[in-house]
Amino acid sequence: MPRVAVTDYTFDSLDIETRLLEPLGLTVVGSQCHTPSELIDLLAHVDYVLTQFAPIDAAVIAALQAAKVIVRYGIGVDNVDLEAARNKGIPVCNVPDYCVDEVADHTLALILAASRQVVANANHVAQGHWGLGVPLAMLSCLKTMTVGVIGFGRIGREVASRLQPFKCRVQVFDPAVDEAAIRAAGCEPADLEQVLTSSDLITLHCPANQATFHLLDSNSIDKMKDEAILVNVDRGTVVATDDLVEALRHGKISFAALDVLETEPPPVDHPLRTMKNVILHSHIASASPAAVNKLRHDAATIIARAARGQSLPNVVNAVAAAADGHGPDRVRKEIPGKVRK
Repeated sequence: MPRVAVTDYTFDSLDIETRLLEPLGLTVVGSQCHTPSELIDLLAHVDYVLTQFAPIDAAVIAALQAAKVIVRYGIGVDNVDLEAARNKGIPVCNVPDYCVDEVADHTLALILAASRQVVANANHVAQGHWGLGVPLAMLSCLKTMTVGVIGFGRIGREVASRLQPFKCRVQVFDPAVDEAAIRAAGCEPADLEQVLTSSDLITLHCPANQATFHLLDSNSIDKMKDEAILVNVDRGTVVATDDLVEALRHGKISFAALDVLETEPPPVDHPLRTMKNVILHSHIASASPAAVNKLRHDAATIIARAARGQSLPNVVNAVAAAADGHGPDRVRKEIPGKVRK
């Protein structure tokens, strides 16, 4: 009987996946793999792969002998070696419209929490004090601010839309989006240099790839205003963590509100956990019951389409499965396209 292996998951059960896939004659096998050796043992002979955070690297993909598709629970696919999968003819699919509103809402929550110092002032009162819990200079009004949005995919656009009622100036850097589309959304197109040097607050919404790895490092952070705020609900690898810590320590930027880091979870003694000019969340921006249910349903539906021999949606590594669904031995390769977040 064909098997679907779920490499790892943070859900209470796999009831949604089982309900959708078992009627098709598929067996759903759940696991919690964290190392390449564990993944190789699990995946070597399975027909379909569902993965959340497990590292599906080149060694793991080389060991796959029957896999017809790899499906990621989520938008980003940086835990999967896309090139290795492409070279082996295995399509990799994601769920690109999952949690767009949740992440956009969370971004706005962090923007307001940082600009109005919501957490510090609440803690000040909880500790028995009254009045301002931070220096007056740390409180900002969005209407007077320039917000830089880096990345204008689904989430970046929703964030920009949510900012419009606050009447702030919004400038956008995304070389993959026409300037006319940015202007039509009520924003100003800008290059990266302009966003870095003129923004009072920068929010990140770009995919994790070689071009965006450490997009914000010591050199780019040095171009930002000293009083600038950084918000990152995107991918941890877009920001060089050590450089960010140094910038926050020395006042090169004033504040950071983060939902993601390069290493998750960070060590218990990591400075970002306790710095007073940081809000740190635990990669929860996507969370809501509706979003999680949609994610699981849509990911399982892609597996179901593969099992039925139907065309696959959201292929991110330019491999299209054969119409009969027989997998890697019968594929066609296409010109790689851009992956938007």
